[in-house]
Amino acid sequence: MSLNWWTLLTQLGVFKVNCKGLACLLVFTVSVCGSAPGMCPAACICASDIVSCTNKNLTRVPGNLYKSMKRLDLSYNRIGILEPEWVPVLSEKLNTLIVNHNSISSISAGSFSTTPNLMYLDLSSNSLKTLSSPVFQELKELEVLLLYNNQITQIESLAFGGLYKLQKLYLSYNLVSHFPLDLYVGKLKLTDLVLLDISFNHIQTMPVQRLSSVPARQLSGIYLHGNPFYCDCVLYSMLIFWYQRHFSSVVDFKNEYSCLLQSDPRGHNQLPLLHDNIMNCSESTVNSSFQAFGFIHDAQVGDRLIVHCDSRIGDTGTQFVWVSPDNRLLEPDRETNNFKVFPNGSLEITDAQLENSGLYSCIAINKKRLLNETIEVRINVSNFTVNRSHAHEAFNTAFTTLAACVASIILVLLYLYLTPCPCQCKAKKKKRKLNQSSAHPSILNSTLPQELPADEKKASTGKRVVFLEPVHEPKQSQNGKVKLFPNDSVITESILKTARTKSDSDSVNSVFSDTPFMPPA
Repeated sequence: MSLNWWTLLTQLGVFKVNCKGLACLLVFTVSVCGSAPGMCPAACICASDIVSCTNKNLTRVPGNLYKSMKRLDLSYNRIGILEPEWVPVLSEKLNTLIVNHNSISSISAGSFSTTPNLMYLDLSSNSLKTLSSPVFQELKELEVLLLYNNQITQIESLAFGGLYKLQKLYLSYNLVSHFPLDLYVGKLKLTDLVLLDISFNHIQTMPVQRLSSVPARQLSGIYLHGNPFYCDCVLYSMLIFWYQRHFSSVVDFKNEYSCLLQSDPRGHNQLPLLHDNIMNCSESTVNSSFQAFGFIHDAQVGDRLIVHCDSRIGDTGTQFVWVSPDNRLLEPDRETNNFKVFPNGSLEITDAQLENSGLYSCIAINKKRLLNETIEVRINVSNFTVNRSHAHEAFNTAFTTLAACVASIILVLLYLYLTPCPCQCKAKKKKRKLNQSSAHPSILNSTLPQELPADEKKASTGKRVVFLEPVHEPKQSQNGKVKLFPNDSVITESILKTARTKSDSDSVNSVFSDTPFMPPA
C-alpha cells in the first residue's frame, strides 16, 4: 500500500516539486540569515566571541555583528566621530572595545548607550582635544579607560562622573595643564581608582596640600614623571615622601622627574628633581610636608593621639600590627599601657607622655593576597609648659633687639636732620664779611696770634707774620703796574714789637726775619 502511494506520488510529480521548494526555501533562509545580525561581517575576522576589524579603512562600524561578541577591535581605521548608536547593534555582552589609532576628534553624550557593560575601553592615539561632561556616564561597569596619546587640553570636572568602578585611567602624552583633582576629592571622586597615568603632559604645579588627604592606596598609583614642573620644595617633599614609601610611580621613574626654575620658564636648564637635594630645601619645609601626609605627628603631654596606618593593601582581610620604639608588639584588641590598636589599623595613645616619642612601625599583612607592607611613622611628644617658657624667652630677646634697632635709627635721624648749626653758620658768614670788608689794600695786615696756652707758647717762635697785599690802582700814570704802597715816601710800620720768647732747642725757627720787608726806594 505504501509502495503504491510512493509510486503514485512519483508519477504525479509531487515529490519532485516538493524537493525543489525545500531547496529554494533553504537557500532563501541562508541568504536572509547571512545579512541578519549574528553573522561575521566580510571586513572582519571572527573567532568565537571575538570580532577583529583592524586596518580595514572603515569609517563606520559594520551593522551585522555578533550579538554575543565580548571583544570588538576596530583599531587602525578612519572612524572620526562617536555619536549615539555609532555601534548599531545592542551588545550587552561586549566588555572590551578597542578603537585606538583612528581619527576620533569628539565624543557625544550617549555614544556608549548600546555598549553599557564595557569594562575595558581603548581610545588611545586619536585626535581628542576636550572631554566634555558627561560622555562616559552610561559605562557603569568600566574599569580601565585608555586615553593616552591624544591632544587633550581640557578635562571638565564631570567628564568621568559616574565611573564609580574605574580602576585605571591613562592620560599620558596629552596637553593637560592642570592636575584632575576631582578624581580624588569631592562628591564625584572615584574611590576605586588606583592608577592614574598623567605623565608627559604640561602640568607645572601640583595641589600638594589637597592630595595629603588621599589614601596611600590611591597615591601610590599616580604617575607624574615627564611633566615640566616648577622647582618647588613642597613638591620635592611630596615626591621624597613617596620615594621613601617605595611607590613604584617614583622609584621606577626617578630619573624622569625634573623641574624648571621660574626665572627660566623656557626650560633651558632642567634640574633633576630627586637627585642629591639640588633644591636645597630646608628641613622644616620637608617635615611640614611629612606631617601633612601623616609621616610625622606632634602631640603635647597628656593629649589623646590617633595615628592611622595608611597602607596600600588596606582592603578586607588585612591584619595590622604596630611595633613601638622600644620594640613592643602592639596588636588589635589588646591594650598595652596607654596604647590601643583598632581592627582598621589605627593606633591610639590615650595619654601621651615624653617617653612615647619615637619611630613607630605599622605592619599590614594580607594572607589571602600574600602581601605585606611596613609603614613608619614618627611621633613627637613635647611638654607645653617648657615650650611656652622657651617661647616667652625668645620673644623677649627678639623684642629687646627690635627696640634697640629702632632707638638707634631714631638717634641717627636726629643727628642727621636736627643738628644745631646756626652758630657755626653765623661765624662763617661773619668771617666772610671781614675778609671782604678789609682795610685799604695798601695797608699791611698784621695777623696777631691767638692766645695760646703756656705750654704751647714755649714751642712758638713769638714772631709776627706780615701779609702784603698788592694794590691795583687803575690810574694811567701807573701803566697797569702794581704799587705796594700808596706813597713811596711813606712807610707804614705795622708790626707790633713783642718780647721774643726763648724757644726750646728743638723748636723750629720761623722763615721770616725780625725786620720787616722794605721795598727798594
